[in-house]
Amino acid sequence: MPKKKYKSDVMHSVHEMMTGLHDRGAIDKTTMREFDAMCLEQNLSFKPQDIIALREAESVSQPVFARYLNVSKNLVSEWERGTKKPSGPSLRLLSLVKRKGLEAIV
Repeated sequence: MPKKKYKSDVMHSVHEMMTGLHDRGAIDKTTMREFDAMCLEQNLSFKPQDIIALREAESVSQPVFARYLNVSKNLVSEWERGTKKPSGPSLRLLSLVKRKGLEAIV
């Protein structure tokens, strides 16, 4: 089982306490998933081919995709070639587009 990465020490403590309650049946799976989302770092990453596929699935060009993400078209090109990797807000926006489409960030 991979090691969990927490957003902070406080979130680690909260998550451990809630895990104990879940193990004892005091909270259900749905509530535990909500605590996972709140306390654990998301392991987000996009390979160059993932970004290309995501952009093409939305039927937009690199400049248009860049505009939606508020980055330069050169940066989108670098992501797609693998010379740079998305991070920070761009990574979160890519994740959102993957889950809900470009309409989610318009």
